[in-house]
Amino acid sequence: MRAGIRITEYGGVEIPDRLLGRRVALRHRVGERDGRSLFSDAVGELSADDPATVLVSTRRGPVRVARAAVVAVRAVPAAVPRRASWAAVARLEGLCADAWPAPVDRPLGGWRLRAAGGFTGRANAALAVGDPGRPVAEALRVVGAFAAEHGIPPRAHAPLGSPWERAISDQGWVLEVEHAAGPESAVLVAPLEGTADPRVELTARPAAEWWRLGPGDPPTPDQRAVVDPGPPARTAFPLVRASDGAAVGHLRAAVVEDHLHLALLAVAEPARRRGLARALVATAAAWGRDRGARWAVLQVAVHNTAALAFYQRIGFREHHRYRYLVPP
Repeated sequence: MRAGIRITEYGGVEIPDRLLGRRVALRHRVGERDGRSLFSDAVGELSADDPATVLVSTRRGPVRVARAAVVAVRAVPAAVPRRASWAAVARLEGLCADAWPAPVDRPLGGWRLRAAGGFTGRANAALAVGDPGRPVAEALRVVGAFAAEHGIPPRAHAPLGSPWERAISDQGWVLEVEHAAGPESAVLVAPLEGTADPRVELTARPAAEWWRLGPGDPPTPDQRAVVDPGPPARTAFPLVRASDGAAVGHLRAAVVEDHLHLALLAVAEPARRRGLARALVATAAAWGRDRGARWAVLQVAVHNTAALAFYQRIGFREHHRYRYLVPP
C-alpha cells in the first residue's frame, strides 16, 4: 500500500467525511480487459448512498459507485455556471411577459411595448428582446412616444449583458437607479417539485382576503388586469389562513407553456418561520405539474437578499438578469 493511502473494509480508497457534500473528481474501476483494469472518472457533488456505495451528482446525472471500486478522490473547485443562450433568455423573458400580462401590449418588431397604469416595472416597460424592426435609435423614440401616450415613464427592460442592452446603452440610455423595486432583477428557475400542502387553499380567482394581503384592497383596474386576467389565462391563487380565518400568506401562479410563473409571494410577519412560504410554493408546483408545466420561474430584485436566499434554499437557480434602462 502506498504511503498516505488508506484502504477501507470494502477494499477501496477511504473517502474522508469532509468531502461529502463537496464537488469532487472521483476515479473508480469499471471492469477489466486483457488482464488490465479499466477506470472511469466522475466529477460532481459527492454524497453517501449507503455503507457500500457513494453517489456523484454530475451534470449528466447521478453516478453510483461502489466504495470498493474507488481508487482516487479529491476535492475540485466549483463548476463555472454556464450562461444560458440568448435564444433561451429571449424565450423565458417572453413567457414571463405572457404570465404577467400588461393591459396594453403592443409589438414593435420583436420588442413589446407594455403599459399597466404604472403597476410594476415589468408591465410598464418596453421588453427589448430581439430585433425591433428598425434602427434602435428610432425604436427608442417610439418607446418614448408610447410612454407619453399612456402616462408612464419611458423605460426599457433588457437582459443584462445582452446585445439588446448594449444597443440601448449605446444610445445613451442609463440604468434606472431610482426605480422603486430596484433597477436590476434576477430570473430564477427550478424543476417543479413538491406536493400540495393541506394548509393551503387553492382557487382559480383571488378571494377578497387574497387582495387584502396582496397588492391592492380593493385592486385598481390595472392591478386586476395584470394579476387576475381571467380565462383563458391559467392562474391560481394559493392562500393560507390563521386559526381565526384571517389571511396570512398568499402567492400568484400562472402556467404558460411548460413553465409555472410565480409572483407576489408574501407571508405576514406574525406567521413567518412556520414553513408557510415553502407550503405555498409546493402547492403551486403541484398545481402547475398537473397542467403540463415542468419548470418554475420567478423574478426577484437582486437587492432582496432575503428572498434570494429563500428561493435558493428551495432549489431555484439564477438563469439570467435583466435591467431597467431610461433616457439620460
